[in-house]
Amino acid sequence: MAVVNTEHADTLRMRLREGGTVLVDYGAPWCPPCQTLLPVLEELDEEYGSNVTILKVNCDVLPELAAEAGVMGLPTVIVYNGGQPMEKLVGLRPKSAYQGVLDRFAAVNSR
Repeated sequence: MAVVNTEHADTLRMRLREGGTVLVDYGAPWCPPCQTLLPVLEELDEEYGSNVTILKVNCDVLPELAAEAGVMGLPTVIVYNGGQPMEKLVGLRPKSAYQGVLDRFAAVNSR
């Protein structure tokens, strides 16, 4: 799977209802830390494969999703498990921080 750009609010809501582990990156194209985070998310997608769904939400295009999630700063990464928010990471973090959260909630294929 690849990092998926969420273009409609219903796409995110549907993925969360499906359950499993979902990492959602709330950001914006003009945000330099958000741009720095993208290659990290792509690496995580390769490492965790089908065990984690990774979605990107453009907060400028879908502000209602950012409001629902309580996003106050960019980037904000929320890891959902079984449709429920489990962990929120605000600001750019090292890759290991995201791995630590995902390791708690998702089975790992190739690490």
